[in-house]
Amino acid sequence: MVVSLIPKVRFRDALKALNALFANPEDTAQVFRVVEALSGGHSERMLARFRNAPAGRDLLRERPELIERLVDRTSLAKLPEGSLGRKYLEFLDSEGITAEGLKQASIAGRNAERHSSADEAFLKDRMRDTHDLWHVVTGYKGDLIGEASLLAFIFAQTRNPGIGFIVGAALVRGNEPRVRGLIVRGFLRGARAAWLPPVKWESLLALPVAEVRRQLRVGSPPEYVPFRAPAYLRTMAAA
Repeated sequence: MVVSLIPKVRFRDALKALNALFANPEDTAQVFRVVEALSGGHSERMLARFRNAPAGRDLLRERPELIERLVDRTSLAKLPEGSLGRKYLEFLDSEGITAEGLKQASIAGRNAERHSSADEAFLKDRMRDTHDLWHVVTGYKGDLIGEASLLAFIFAQTRNPGIGFIVGAALVRGNEPRVRGLIVRGFLRGARAAWLPPVKWESLLALPVAEVRRQLRVGSPPEYVPFRAPAYLRTMAAA
């Protein structure tokens, strides 16, 4: 008998996490539970593609701890003005967030029964830790529209069905054409951009953010009127 190792889509667990999230919108760990429950075998597919990318193979071999660079505020503050690292630090300060906070929410939201390989765990952690770097290079803020647009960008890049479900819900609930337009354009930008998961962000932190955007083909930041997002929406893309 052949036993499938692909995780099942757990709609009941997703619904339970959603109910808990709606009851307490600040319980960001529930976001990671929702996306994990709906993602099925997405992690395995992502890892396979990551391994096929030369830069991805290098990262899996070297195992750099990007989070150590991102929590070193002193070193980031010494980078040139207008650099990716400085803009990242400014983004954290403007949003009142920290890299450590997102890490703790993801750990709390993971399924204890779900055993990941070392490579899969590394990729998940790196995607989480680079989430706010994606914010900086795409130009999407941590507001309601910005988060929904970044989710659409990430869905185009990763095809994560859990993220796709959330993007679909955002499109359905969007009450203005301009909001839907920004979300759709976020997807199109993600489809046109270079594939960001294997990017070696460590080597880009000192570069002007405009140059990083050019290299990664993400295009110019959008213009929109910000709407402040609740904490749970902010963390959906990092799940």
